[in-house]
Amino acid sequence: METPVPVRPGSPAAALAGIRLRVNGRECEVPTAPRTALLHVLRNDLELNGPKYGCGLGECGACTVLIDGVAARSCVIPVQAAIGREVTTLEGLGSRRCPGPTQQAFIDCQAAQCGYCLNGMVMTVEALLRRNPRPTEQELRNELHHNLCRCGTHVEIMQAALRAVPLRAGRSPLSEPPEAQEAQP
Repeated sequence: METPVPVRPGSPAAALAGIRLRVNGRECEVPTAPRTALLHVLRNDLELNGPKYGCGLGECGACTVLIDGVAARSCVIPVQAAIGREVTTLEGLGSRRCPGPTQQAFIDCQAAQCGYCLNGMVMTVEALLRRNPRPTEQELRNELHHNLCRCGTHVEIMQAALRAVPLRAGRSPLSEPPEAQEAQP
């Protein structure tokens, strides 16, 4: 078993009972109340800042993480619901030096303006591509429909989502069939 990720000394969670989680492939023990929002544990205790606090109601998508590969709104999920499951945050998809394919697609298409929604967009696309490696443009649009972007980067986000399909499959976007290339906005 891997060494648990330590909780910052002096954090409010330091005096509570430990909850064991698996986050980004690592085991960690987080002293917190079982009903604490998973988002707060990820950001405050584990210092993973990919998921953002947006609306706090699970409506905007800024806090999206993957739980067992499925997109989930971490602001409304109690940490106890993640026990025994694999939680993946934006940081778990890749690194600055070696971004994951979905992250690379968003970088290539410069699909961030303010960047606040970006976590939710990337994680939502990643979840879709894990269950459907070759979605249509309409399936991508439907998946992203419930993620809010207020600064108007929708065109670039769709370009990135479309580019992520061949990148994640290990194919060059230039080798896509002509009909797939024409579908890009």
